[in-house]
Amino acid sequence: MTHPTIARIATQPFRLPMYGTLQWGKHSRLAEARHVLVTVELNDGAVGHAEAPPRPTIYGETTGSICHVIATELAPRLLGHAVDQAAAKLAEVRNNPAAKGAIDMALHAALAVSRGITLAEHLGATQERLRVSYILGIGDRETVLAEAESVVKAGVRVLKVKVGREWDEDLARIADLQALLGPAVALYADANECMEPATAAARLAILRERGLLYCEEPLPVEFIRERAALRAAQALPIIADDSTFTLRDLHRELEMATFDILNIKTPRTGYTESLQMLERARTAGLGVMIGSQAGSGIGTALAAIFAALPGIDHPSELSFFLKLKEDIIDRPLSLQDGWLQLADALAVRIDPVLLQAAAVEA
Repeated sequence: MTHPTIARIATQPFRLPMYGTLQWGKHSRLAEARHVLVTVELNDGAVGHAEAPPRPTIYGETTGSICHVIATELAPRLLGHAVDQAAAKLAEVRNNPAAKGAIDMALHAALAVSRGITLAEHLGATQERLRVSYILGIGDRETVLAEAESVVKAGVRVLKVKVGREWDEDLARIADLQALLGPAVALYADANECMEPATAAARLAILRERGLLYCEEPLPVEFIRERAALRAAQALPIIADDSTFTLRDLHRELEMATFDILNIKTPRTGYTESLQMLERARTAGLGVMIGSQAGSGIGTALAAIFAALPGIDHPSELSFFLKLKEDIIDRPLSLQDGWLQLADALAVRIDPVLLQAAAVEA
């Protein structure tokens, strides 16, 4: 079989204003979506797009570094080579997960076009609708409650709530959310590694009593034995995120049995590595969800198509677009009673006029 070759790779940084600010962890704060659109063209004219979200406090990448590493390191390694060689070529450069992940996803999207099939068919995605969750950032109680009420009106039925920094305030906020939204809206927690080994099991048990579904990364990643013991205590199902940035990380975490549900973020592992991670988690009998890197409409659509793969059975973070005042896609995404339709994600295209309006320098 003859594979098409890679003819062009281009980058375009863009900026989208947000409603409010998303704050998480100890040092991370997002006041606007300033991302990079990556475009890949094959030698047969097929084109694919993907979004690279820089997260300097997590991966060390910026819009400037993403554009630079693609122009000077990644594109020169890929141009002129067949698409089936791309993963090996990308692996020659260490780190830079968002830059490499976006190229990988754009390649898959272009290959689907080249083959004359949808991206869902190309990946093997079969679920017609995806259950969606929404990330509530850190903030004062009134702001958080108002945001929760707004996104529930927009169709969200599962909320991820930040916990672990101010425990009494966390519990009060959870009680307020449950009183305001009622049993139709489910909650789960994200501790962003902020809990302590001595008290984590007791705190997870309290969250279970309060009706929360699970907790993401309760302990610092370096406390691997403590995390394994916490999972063994079965106080509350644990989601792996910061501990499983890569397939290599996932091998370690599976060996140590540290989690119950894997949070795959396609912007940092692309489709190729994400598919491998999904298969490993499914083989191990663990749950899977698809996480958010605060993607715009195009990033959400690409993540949603992956989330439609068999075996992804937990709510996925496919609703960050609700925080955006503007976007670069040709039609709005929408939610219906907690679900996003795969057909809507497949229909999304880049609007060149909106992209030009949002374009900025790296």
